[in-house]
Amino acid sequence: MGWLGAIIVGGIAGWLAEKVMRSDMGVIMNIILGIVGAVVLNAILAAFHVIGYTSHWSWAYLIVGFIGACLLIFVFRLIRGRA
Repeated sequence: MGWLGAIIVGGIAGWLAEKVMRSDMGVIMNIILGIVGAVVLNAILAAFHVIGYTSHWSWAYLIVGFIGACLLIFVFRLIRGRA
């Protein structure tokens, strides 16, 4: 996936995670959470040989980005003590 596609899909994944987790973040943080969440969760899943996906646009990128962003929000809240 190209940079523009990653930003768009990461933004959507981060925005969805923000709504589900009821957090209040801006557009830039949504994009960062979506992209970083996808990278982190993909690395975790790859380490356990669970899933791997290509770098093309796919629904898997959106789903993994969403779950990863939710995971990042949850961990951040645990660290801050608001889980």
